[in-house]
Parts: sequence; C-alpha cells; structure tokens
Amino acid sequence: MDTRLMDLLVCPICKGPLTHDHSSHELHCAADRLAFPIRDGIPVMLESEARALDESPSQAAPLSE
Repeated sequence: MDTRLMDLLVCPICKGPLTHDHSSHELHCAADRLAFPIRDGIPVMLESEARALDESPSQAAPLSE
C-alpha cells in the first residue's frame, strides 16, 4: 500500500492512527481493536466490514451495528 495513502488514512470510528498488517492485508486500529480489510489494494474503511482484532481472519464475520 502506498505510504502516502497510509499517512492520510485514519480509523473511521475514532479518527486514530492505523497500522498496516502486510500478512493479513488489513489496517489495524489499536484503540478500537478493529481490523479493516484491504481488497484488491483498496482499504475498506466501513465499520460493517471490520472485524474485532481478537478474532482470527478465518473466523471473522463482519461487525454489525
């Protein structure tokens, strides 16, 4: 992922910083304990598509409101 894009992206919930997990192709918000998927190189910054960080990616179901 482009580092310039990473400098601009923040968590859509708390507006905090995100870290890029290259192995799982996700952006992580430590404050909210959420992982946002990156699909086809595009970050999906929707709360409904995020998974809780205490779940493994294979178990993850999208969070619902």
